[in-house]
Formats: sequence, structure tokens, C-alpha cells
Amino acid sequence: MPLDFASGCVKLSHVFVAFMNPTLLIVDDEKHTREGLRASLEDSFDVYIAADIAGAQAVLEREQVDLLLTDLRIGGEDGMHLIDKVLARPHPPVVVMMTAYGSVDTAVEAMRRGAYDFVTKPVNIDRLEILLQRALRSQRVEKEVVELKRQVDKRFGLERLVGESAAMHEVYETIRQVAPTRATVLIQGESGTGKELVAQALHSLSERPKAKFVTVHCAALSPQLLESELFGHEKGAFTGAGERRIGRFEQANGGTLFLDEIGEIDQTTQVKLLRVLGEERSFERVGGNATIKVDVRLVAATNRDLAKMVEEGKFREDLFFRLSVVPVTLPPLRARKEDLPVLVQSFLKAFSEENGKPFRELTPDAMQAILQHDWPGNVRELRTAIEHGVVMASGSKITPRDLPAKVRSGEGAGVVRIPEGTSVSVVREERLNLDRGEDRLIAQAMAETKGNVTQAAKRLGISRRTLHRRLKEGRQVGAG
Repeated sequence: MPLDFASGCVKLSHVFVAFMNPTLLIVDDEKHTREGLRASLEDSFDVYIAADIAGAQAVLEREQVDLLLTDLRIGGEDGMHLIDKVLARPHPPVVVMMTAYGSVDTAVEAMRRGAYDFVTKPVNIDRLEILLQRALRSQRVEKEVVELKRQVDKRFGLERLVGESAAMHEVYETIRQVAPTRATVLIQGESGTGKELVAQALHSLSERPKAKFVTVHCAALSPQLLESELFGHEKGAFTGAGERRIGRFEQANGGTLFLDEIGEIDQTTQVKLLRVLGEERSFERVGGNATIKVDVRLVAATNRDLAKMVEEGKFREDLFFRLSVVPVTLPPLRARKEDLPVLVQSFLKAFSEENGKPFRELTPDAMQAILQHDWPGNVRELRTAIEHGVVMASGSKITPRDLPAKVRSGEGAGVVRIPEGTSVSVVREERLNLDRGEDRLIAQAMAETKGNVTQAAKRLGISRRTLHRRLKEGRQVGAG
């Protein structure tokens, strides 16, 4: 699938679709059979072919194969041996056996060894494609069950943070390092970047994952109410205090207290927070004299520049240093657009299930609109946009008209980035020649990886096989 340049913008949706296509390895010693099968199935799969077991193993060593379709007789070799070798791999593909020597005994033996199913020659292509798609679905269900169990065990760990960009991997590494400690963490980032998810991950991966995780949204409360919310109050401490109230610090004792929007607290509350973060870890309830000690791991978050607020005298410097023992900065979504496809897939799956709708994909134009949008509301805005699309879509795919008006209109469109550092800035009004645009991207990726085809393919977001085919087509890779 070509890297498409349309209306002066890099149209990456085709790249991501190609990258996400299931891969199929066909093993058959008859050339016309394997070539015919490839021609019939390559619209639905990224197809590799091999004429013998050695060739099949070579493909399996260099490519991640989802499906294996193998003949029972491969030259003088037995396809059953290939099944045994393939299914012994750490991440084996789903195996379907085909043979002209169809019998119940052969089918039973193939499936006993781990094959998903069995077909006879001459192969009915329509039935075969249905079988392969069903095999893929079965594999996905098995993987989802394993993943679900892992998520249940880890509760709100890193699994809820989605993204494979370099910036997100830095965040993951920091979380892993600091989570088992008692260090106070300050999470910084724009609204909608997922700061609460980071706080939950820190708690889940800590040494106290089964203890309470208590959240306080500081901006939602007045200074007096916030002080009472955090530290509690005694009966009669102020008008309306008809009984003693236990504050959030006490509720979180032994666990984690997450203070969201910490930059909104007033000076008086800042002083009290400073004390509870000291060595004594103690405070008094509002209107009380008794000193209360707690064992609480504090995580704070803000979308404001606390360092600047310190300079302006709006936030205590000593409190800032206590809070930011370990800072974690979440990148805005516009700075990690390579994560958009995986985020979109995650939200599509979640909202399709939640709304009882069949799983729908985005059309290339809808994906292009998403890639061009700058997402000022970050992941939260993307989540809402995908939910809107799932709810509004009436056809088999989500089109631009199913997305929110702001997204489909192109308002806030900006630079679209190729994954892993290969970036291209394109002015929307500029028309670029398709072939020259492809050549420029390929040349840049090959230069940056010093001719390493595997690494270049990863940077371009396409399969290694696709890049090989482009190079063999004789394009002027050095042009531009």
C-alpha cells in the first residue's frame, strides 16, 4: 500500500492498515498452487510463500506470522513435522493443514498435533478465507482471555496506559522505577493526558496494591472545604459541622492518596500539606488538637507550571520540592501522534462492546482526519471522538461524518508524524508528488538506519516485506 499524499497532507491511514494486516505463510511445493493462493488471498492478508520446510522456517525466523497454511506433502517431507516445529515456537501462528489426500484420520492427526483445522484440495477459496478469518478470531479470543486475566491480576497497572512512542516508554520506565518506593511523585501534563491513570499505575505496582487508593480533586472544592476534605474536622469546628468527619489522609492510611490539580490549593492548605509530608507525617483535624499520624504515599498531579508559580509567589517552594521528589511529565497527544492508531483501536473495541455494536473500523478518510487533528483535549478528547463515531456510525465503517464536527472539519490540523523519529512537516495547501513523497520518506528512513531494511520498515510503519517490494520496484530511493 503506497504512502499517499493528498491535499498536501501525509495520508498515513493506509500505512497503518497495512501494518495491522494479519500475516499468512503458505507452504506448498507446487508453484502454481502457492502463487494462486497468494493472488487470491493477498487482499485480506500480508502473504508470504515457501516451497519447502527450510524456506518456511526462514520466513518464520524473520517475520511475525499469524497464520500458517501448509500442505501435507511438501516435496519429500511430511507437513506434520512442520506443524510440530511451528507449534513449539514461543508465539506460534494458527495452523491450517491442506492436502489432496483428505481423510478423517489425517484431519484428526493434524488437529491432535495442534492444527486449528483441515482443508482438502482443490481448495475452495471462499471457504478457505472464511476458515482463516475464523481461526484468527479464535486466536484473538484466546489472547484476550490471557490478557484479561493479566489485567485482573494487576488491576490498574501499566496496561491501562496505551502508547508505544519513545516518550511513553520513558514514562513507563519511570513508573516501574519509582512505584515500589515511598517517594512522592508529581505528575505534570496538560488536561486529558492521563495523569490519574499514571497515579493508579504507581499504586498498583507499589508494595501496597491492595490498600486504598483515594482521590481528591482539589480544584472542585473551596479552600475551607478542601482543608476539611483532606484532614477531616471535629464536631462543631465550623457552621454545619454537626459531627466528626474523617479526612482523606486518614482514609488512605496504609495506601495512596492522589491529589489532582494540586496547583489550585491555597496558601493555608499548602502549609498543612508541608507538615504532613515532613518526617513526622502528622496533622490535626480542623477544629481539633490531637495529632494524627498516617502512613500515606502521596501522588500529586497538575496541568499548571508549578515552578513558574513558585517564582510568582503563588506556590510554596519548599512544598514544590517535597511534592516533586520524582517528577513524571506526560507528553501531549500532538507530540506522540504515532500512538494514535493503537489508541483508536483500543477505544473502538471498548465502545463497540459498551454500546452493543459490532466492531467497526475507520475509513481511510476518517483516520486521516484523526491524524491531522492536534487534539488540544489530548487522549480524553480522542476518547470522546471515538465514542461519538461508534454511536453515530450506521454503516460497516466509521466515516468522517460520524466524527465530531471539530475533528472532521480539519480545525486544529497540524503536522502529521511518521513513527520513531521520521517526521515530515507538510503545509496543507501544498500539493506533493506521490512518488517523490514516497521516495523522500524511504530515502530518509534508509539513511537514518544506515541501510537496515528491518529498522527502516519499522520507522516507516510498514512491513519489511512491503519495503523490500518498494526497493525492488526500482524507485529512485536516493532522490529528494
